[in-house]
Amino acid sequence: MHLDMLGRLLSIGRAVLAALRGRLGALCWSLTPLSLSLSLSLPLPGWRRDSPPRREREQEWDDASPTPTSVNYHFTRQCNYKCGFCFHTAKTSFVLPLEEAKRGLAMLKEAGMEKINFSGGEPFLQDRGEFVGKLVQFCKQELELPSVSIVSNGSLIRERWFKKYGEYLDILAISCDSFDEDVNILIGRGQGKKNHVENLHKLRQWCREYAVAFKINSVINRFNVEEDMNEQIKALNPVRWKVFQCLLIEGENSGEDALREAEKFVISDEDFERFLDRHKDVSCLVPESNQKMRDSYLILDEYMRFLNCRNGRKEPSKSILDVGVEAAIKFSGFDEKMFLTRGGKYVWSKADMKLDW
Repeated sequence: MHLDMLGRLLSIGRAVLAALRGRLGALCWSLTPLSLSLSLSLPLPGWRRDSPPRREREQEWDDASPTPTSVNYHFTRQCNYKCGFCFHTAKTSFVLPLEEAKRGLAMLKEAGMEKINFSGGEPFLQDRGEFVGKLVQFCKQELELPSVSIVSNGSLIRERWFKKYGEYLDILAISCDSFDEDVNILIGRGQGKKNHVENLHKLRQWCREYAVAFKINSVINRFNVEEDMNEQIKALNPVRWKVFQCLLIEGENSGEDALREAEKFVISDEDFERFLDRHKDVSCLVPESNQKMRDSYLILDEYMRFLNCRNGRKEPSKSILDVGVEAAIKFSGFDEKMFLTRGGKYVWSKADMKLDW
């Protein structure tokens, strides 16, 4: 009797288990499509359903707009010197209205600009330096840029400018290609009775007095390549001595439509290296060969157009004032890696420099 009861219970148990097995099997089959659907609808880390293929994503990264960390704004082409190798010549006399220039500078700051360098032409020609002074003050005081600098031939700078605007300027770079005045005249850096080298020393002293970092730019060419500048550079003690190899730019200092004929100034790479080797003990020397120079600068012209120099001539983008910084900078030809390789980013705020004024 008990055995019979136990057998029945076992039979019922087997039947219940069989039924449950069937139910579970059916449930699993019904859940499988749902599970697949859920797994496909949930994004995996680092992947989006609408992500383009790998090759397309790499192309997008390649085409991404560079950041305008450091910008050179050549707001005028006019100059009182006639340097034979000049690569930004007086093809127009146009200068943006002050407020339009400020608007463009604010756009650049919004896009990531940290350093602005004002150049020309000669920046101090416009309104006797008031135009560039007001831009310098605007960039430092209102935009709060870490670094504001000017490149000038120095011939038109007066002490009153330093008194008014010196506190807003981080770096003043003066172009000096030779410490022999006859060579300067031969190059085109002569202006009547004014002595370019004597003026250089006067500007150096003003930079000390008004706490502006002093820098020298030199273009090495056929007329100064054999010169020894060690003693003079060390005596002036600039924060940086930028040494450029003479560069040809079609339409500027080379070719039929150029205003200069710089071919007679050109030196070989070997000549440039010999000059650098002669000055290797100058600690502030920063050399720039043609290869480093051509694509590693963000250059804005007088219309606030980026200039692409990759093909050996200056090809302008549309103005940032018309299309914005991101759209215009894509046509700049700017090589951000070369900018960093050549030392384009350095301690460029005078607040961070340990200088004995």
